[in-house]
Amino acid sequence: MCCLFGLIDYGNIFSTRSKNRIIGVLSKECEARGIDATGIAFNTCSGMHIYKRPVAAHKMWYKIPDDARVIMGHTRMTTQGSEKFNYNNHPFPGQVDKLKFALAHNGVLHNDIMLRNEEKLPHTHIQTDSYVAVQLIEKENTLGFDSIRKMAEKTEGSFCYTILDGHNNLYIVKGDNPMALYKFNGFYMYASTDEILSRVVKKLGLTNYSKVNVSCGDILRIDPSGVIEVQQFDFPDWYGGYGFFHRSPYYDGTMDTLIEYAGYFGIPEEDVIMLVDYGYDELEIEEMFYKPGLMRDSIAELKMMEMY
Repeated sequence: MCCLFGLIDYGNIFSTRSKNRIIGVLSKECEARGIDATGIAFNTCSGMHIYKRPVAAHKMWYKIPDDARVIMGHTRMTTQGSEKFNYNNHPFPGQVDKLKFALAHNGVLHNDIMLRNEEKLPHTHIQTDSYVAVQLIEKENTLGFDSIRKMAEKTEGSFCYTILDGHNNLYIVKGDNPMALYKFNGFYMYASTDEILSRVVKKLGLTNYSKVNVSCGDILRIDPSGVIEVQQFDFPDWYGGYGFFHRSPYYDGTMDTLIEYAGYFGIPEEDVIMLVDYGYDELEIEEMFYKPGLMRDSIAELKMMEMY
């Protein structure tokens, strides 16, 4: 469980100070889904810049320059690859031909090692599962709907990707993980959940916006002028509308596996056992992995019951 966030100021309406404030508020609200590391990517006249640190968002000091129009961000909850080594944190840099790009991922991939072997991808010191998505795009040596579609159809697990290229095109690749995108007059703002984005809008005092629909299997490209183009990728039948735990072909039906995947989301073993003991089935528990508020409320209710 991580969080994607960002700002697309296609109308060039914000001052430097306003952009820094918006990203500051956005990233801090995203801490609800990850505090291990924080990172942003943006373009200026001098090229692409990625700034990331192994700290929670409220400890980051942003200095976004005036000519940065699109800012792509990520708050991380570590699942694979220690956040202490900054190269394991998002966004990740990539390059196809002479075009640089940055990629961030919310979710957990379970076939990254297999893909590195099958696709004969270059050896890398980066341990994070998400980085295989960068390598798959680089292997195509082009960045666009076709190469992104191939990447999305090869990676298995839970995911939503954001990709920013050096021309200020922002791609949103929507798997089964959540994404909320709001359009305002002159800019877009996004975050992984409606709950987070709604809080940000309220804190910033913003009004008059519309929600942009982003469906599972969509690839959106928002160009520098704010125009959205949408294409699709094939979502395999075995995804079934459930989550990573039930989709995984490696799931063996044991309590140990359920607890293992819960750990990827920072959920303690004792909480999983408590839910099972009170009659929650595997699907209900797995669904809570993606709804931390529901998980928190359910556990609190059960603990309250045990007190009486």
